[in-house]
Amino acid sequence: MTRQMTHDLTPGEFSVATRAVVDEVQRVSARIEPEAWTRAGALLLRARTVFTVGTGRSGLALNMAAMRFMHLGLPTHVVGEVTAPAIGAGDVLVAASGSGTTGRVVRAAETARAQDADVIALTTAAGSPLAEIATETLVVPAADKQDFDGSASVQYAGSLFEQSVLLISDALFHTLWKSGDSQARDLWRLHANLE
Repeated sequence: MTRQMTHDLTPGEFSVATRAVVDEVQRVSARIEPEAWTRAGALLLRARTVFTVGTGRSGLALNMAAMRFMHLGLPTHVVGEVTAPAIGAGDVLVAASGSGTTGRVVRAAETARAQDADVIALTTAAGSPLAEIATETLVVPAADKQDFDGSASVQYAGSLFEQSVLLISDALFHTLWKSGDSQARDLWRLHANLE
């Protein structure tokens, strides 16, 4: 790893980098299939319990989504946490893997389907094992982690995918929230108070 910089950073570089990230995320969000997104939202609304699973930064993005789903009053658990119960029929697993091949994520999806739970997959790869298992797949047209030539994204590794997972999840949360009659103060009652 190198920590050498060739020059001091300038305020202009911040503006250029921010614009590049925002433009890429907007481009990806415009290409998400609206019908798949709508079906994913319907699955969440019907869910007995929502589970999320992802690794690395994708997992962190879904941890944030889990918090928001909980604020809606949906019983929500993060796979791997000690308080996560067994998944079963009527439940939904939201699973994110850019490649759609991440072992832990695919195994969780296989287990969910074997228990008659639904799976919402977020992946860049429509033909991946995760997408094949899923009840509903949101294909995120973002860069693969090994897009070293920058053909799909100017950002490093899976950054665009991970940002898109958060954006898609927040948009689902926002839409589900606004489709009901809860006010912000109602959601606030479920906000953590053991901080």
